[in-house]
Parts: sequence; structure tokens; C-alpha cells
Amino acid sequence: MSTPPAGPASPSPAANKSAGLSRRHFLQGAGALWGTAALGLPATALNADVKTIQGFESAGAQASVPSGWEPLSDRKIRVGIAGYGVCQFGAAFGFQDHPNVEVVAVTDLIPERCAALAQACRCAQTYPSLEAMVKDPRIEAVFIATDAPSHARHCLEVLRHGKHVATAVPAVFGSLEEAEQVWAAVKASGLTYMMFETSAFHADLHAMRTIYRAGGLGKLVYAEGEYYHYMSSPIDSYQGWRIGLPPQWYPTHSNAYYHCVTGETFTKVSCLGTASLLHDFQSANNAYQNPYATEIALFHTSEGGMARMAVSWDTPGTGGEMGRIRGQRGSFYGQYKGLTEKLPALSRPPFPAGMAGAYSGHHGGSHPHLTNEFVSALIQGRQPLVHVAMALNLTVAGIVAHQSALQGGAWLDIPQYKM
Repeated sequence: MSTPPAGPASPSPAANKSAGLSRRHFLQGAGALWGTAALGLPATALNADVKTIQGFESAGAQASVPSGWEPLSDRKIRVGIAGYGVCQFGAAFGFQDHPNVEVVAVTDLIPERCAALAQACRCAQTYPSLEAMVKDPRIEAVFIATDAPSHARHCLEVLRHGKHVATAVPAVFGSLEEAEQVWAAVKASGLTYMMFETSAFHADLHAMRTIYRAGGLGKLVYAEGEYYHYMSSPIDSYQGWRIGLPPQWYPTHSNAYYHCVTGETFTKVSCLGTASLLHDFQSANNAYQNPYATEIALFHTSEGGMARMAVSWDTPGTGGEMGRIRGQRGSFYGQYKGLTEKLPALSRPPFPAGMAGAYSGHHGGSHPHLTNEFVSALIQGRQPLVHVAMALNLTVAGIVAHQSALQGGAWLDIPQYKM
């Protein structure tokens, strides 16, 4: 594997002392770093004083819930769930409602959140930390919905205890070294790893992937992915890890509009960042010494094409995760136009009817699809869609992109992970 020189060591979010977040330091001295798993929160967050964030407004029930799901087996995977922070993602993906799952234990460092997670998952067994929970011999698999800086460490801990693991995004947080550690641990263990990349099961991206696999796009010449998430003021997070977050350290929602369509990779990157008007995205005001709230990356792809991937925290207007692709046989800009006249069915696969609650709301109805994919992969003994190689390719490309931005757009090689 060709790996570019590592950039500066990832700063600890604990070093950030900016004022303004009432719950930022209430867990200092605890044995693990966690609190939340993504850059947003639903209106029902435990922190009632935090306003709803762009892209995470409740959308209500979806008009068309996929039907026709049939069980693969009567087996129940015994799952432990870690983390019930600002986004409450520990319960948001519907593990507790999947008929092939038994949630046997939950954990969060904050006692009231742990209790709330147990109630939401209808689970009696709680543990004060992930480190304690993974010792439970009943647990076969763990879903990690903790803070982004802890994802890799928690995954390694789960794997060391011989359990399958799924994690919220990103796979690692700003560290190429952690990527190597996760890769080595998964390969050595023979266990199943999946990253819950929500864009992978957006309706449009699922259609793109289906058409690509059917040959309706041919080789992709160009892809675009965008993740716009305006943050005019800091979002609450454990030890302030979101404050000044380099945009391309959270790249998977946009990068998915190439990786999760083709299964191919980015090989080189040149990235530019722009100075921000927001206080927290000035290098002197955040733990990352990061001067950018918007970073736009241009990638070479392993197919010989190119891709532009944007992540932005400081541009008001339409937000969310979106993308477009152009191939030698067709393109997808909201709909397919190309040389293939007859396409396979483009609707997303069905999931258990009891998971309809996880289908409503944000992330384009992707939550139950991700959970069903992970559970099905365990039952069938196969690799899930967003396996460890794809998860790391989705993530490390952004880490190197940020290094490029700090070097004025220098072209840098990206590590390659192949199953």
C-alpha cells in the first residue's frame, strides 16, 4: 500500500477550551471519549436547549415504505449498542425493531443517556462504558454511535473481544495511522465490519449503483458529491470535537457519490480551502489549527476519471447530501439519461415493516436499510456493502484532501484499501 507522509498528529478535542457549550467538559476524566456520532441532531435531542440543525429536521412518515421483506432465517443476532449523544443515533437506526436482532445491552458514559438508550431499545441491561459492555459474552455484534474521535478506538476494542462491529461515520478521525490499525485488526480477526454511511442508501445513490452495476453508465468520467451543513454557531459535542472540524475529515457523505456507486477508489487529490467568516473556523480558535470551513477536493479515480467532492460548514442555503455522475454510457442528474433503454428496478430493497419508524426523518430514509444490510450480512456470512475497505477509502481520501488544502492544493497520493 502506498501511503503519503502523515500530516500533523490529530489534535485532541479535549484541548479546545472555547466557551459557549454548557455540556462540553462534564465528562473530563472519564475512561472513554464519546457523546454523539454525527454532525447534526433531531428535534427530540436530550439537549432541549439546542436548536434543530439544518438537514436534521423531522420529516415525518415517508410516503412510500418499501414492502415485501422476507426473513433469511429465524436467527437473532445479539447486539450491544454504544452511544446516545446529541443525535441519539444509538436508537435511530432501528436495531431494536429488526426481527433478527435482540438488543441485549447498551451503554453510554452519561447515566441519564444510558437509561434513555435502554428505554428506547427496550433493553434491561446497561453498562457504564463500552469497555465494560464488550466483555459481555452474550454479545455477538456492537453498533458504535459514539463521538467521531473515538470510532477507531472503540472499533479496535470491540474486535479485540471477538465481536462483529458496525460504526457511524467516519471510520477514523483525521488519522492515517488509525486507518492502518483498523484495517489490520479487521483482516486479522476475520470478523465483519461495516460503516453506516447514510448516503449509500439514499434513493438516488441506490439507483446510481444499480444502473452502474447493470452497465448503464459505463466507466464514470466525472462524479460530484456535496455535503453542505451550515453551522453558524458550534453544535454541542463531547469535549467540543466539532468546533473547527476540518471539513474533509468528515467526507464520507459526499465521497459516497463515487465510492458507493462504483466500489472504486480515489487515487490522488488536490484540495483547496477557503477562509471563513465564522470565529470557530479560524486557526487560532480551534484545536485543529484549521483555517477552513469549506474544502473542495478534486480527485483522480481508479477508473481513470475524476471527481469533485465538496464539504462545507459555512455557506448558508440549501443543505444536505447530494451528488451527480456522468459516465461513458449515461449520466444521472436526478434521473437517468443514457444509452441503455431497459434498466433493472431502481427502488431500494425492502426492510422489516416494524422498522418504519427508523425510515422517517433525516438521512433520506437510509437508516433501516443500513441496519438490515448489516444484519443480513451477518446471517449470510458475506461482506456488507460498506465493508472495511470501502469505509476506509471513503474516509482517508478526505484526510489526505485536508493535508493538500494546508499545502495550497498540492497533489497527494491516497492510500488504497482492497478486499
